[in-house]
Order: sequence, then C-alpha cells, then structure tokens
Amino acid sequence: MTGPHAKPQRQPARALRSALALSLASALSACETFAPPPPAAAPPTASIAALYLQPAERSLVEGIRLYEEASFDRAEAALRQSLGEGLADPRDRAVAYKYIAFIACAFDRIAECEASFRSAFAADPKFALSDKEVGHPVWGPVYRRVAAAPAQQ
Repeated sequence: MTGPHAKPQRQPARALRSALALSLASALSACETFAPPPPAAAPPTASIAALYLQPAERSLVEGIRLYEEASFDRAEAALRQSLGEGLADPRDRAVAYKYIAFIACAFDRIAECEASFRSAFAADPKFALSDKEVGHPVWGPVYRRVAAAPAQQ
C-alpha cells in the first residue's frame, strides 16, 4: 500500500538489536583506551634493621629512647652525636633537633631551644610538632614563635 494511509515499513527487530549491540560494543571498546593508569607502586622503604646498622641512625634511636627514659643528659649527647655522624634523611635531622629543643626548653635554655627549632626547620621545611607537642606549656610557645618567624614561611 502506498499513499497517506500506508503504514511505515519497520526494520526487523533483529536488525535493530544487532545495530544497537554493535554501537554499544564500539562505544565500550573506546572507553578501554581512556581507562586511568594503574596506581604507582609505593617506593620501597628502608628496613629498620638496616637503618640501625648505620651509626647516625642508631644514635638517633638511642637518643629518643634515652629521652623517653628521662635520661636527658645522655639523650642530648646521643642526639648531638647522631647529627655529628651525618643523619642522611632531613626529617631525621629535624627530629634530632626537636628533641634537643625539648631538652633545652625543659632546662630553661630558651635561646638554645629557639636555635634548635630553627635548625629543625632548616633541616626540613615541612617540620611541625604534633598538636599535643605544640600545646606543651614549656616548649609550645617557643615553637610557635619560631614557626611564625618570616624565615619559616
């Protein structure tokens, strides 16, 4: 039938489904090429046992241990020794200076405390005390003053 009352011819359902399936498959295959790359593997970390074999790192660990045991004179000597032996990681140098600053502040050697905090920032510009450490009544104000100094920003 032809004319204004004629029914439009339809494609068979099978042909329509095939065309849709091909379009979908094509679109999905294109998406694969835009998949994000896999995450980069984390860099390997150094073994604590291997670090402990290094004299400077061993002195740092010893200094922190002595500090925690309240043997402050010996802790300070070990921490200074670790710096003298050449701690490789700037963050470790900052930690050594931090504990030296704590000891200096605790024994009312405020100028030395400030200098040690400045040395910690010089070693590691991202150096920061924890919230608990910043809140300490003895060295907290000294740290905040040094951290706010223009050289630290």
